[in-house]
Amino acid sequence: MLERTTEMNLLYDFYGVLLTEKQRNLLELYYLEDWSLGEIAEDQKISRQAVFEAIKRAQATLNDLENKLGLLKKYHERQKIAQVFRNELELYPEAKRAVEPLIHKWLEID
Repeated sequence: MLERTTEMNLLYDFYGVLLTEKQRNLLELYYLEDWSLGEIAEDQKISRQAVFEAIKRAQATLNDLENKLGLLKKYHERQKIAQVFRNELELYPEAKRAVEPLIHKWLEID
């Protein structure tokens, strides 16, 4: 469950701006604020089922965007490559200090 939540949060970071305001609001309450479906339903004055379906649609939209654009996949690939660099640099502490800021900057590139 935690892994799925982390993945949804990353997808939201990459593609959230492409969702409707309502979808963003529901996903933020559910994933970022950790509200239950019942709490969201009460707050939004809609049924729990409506919340569930809206969140599922938003999740499907995020997954569809990822399937088309692959930003999360590219992010994970960069993370793996950076870890390989870091592991190799452990042998060279002085070089690590010099290169680490560059790795960090590279990971920020979308």
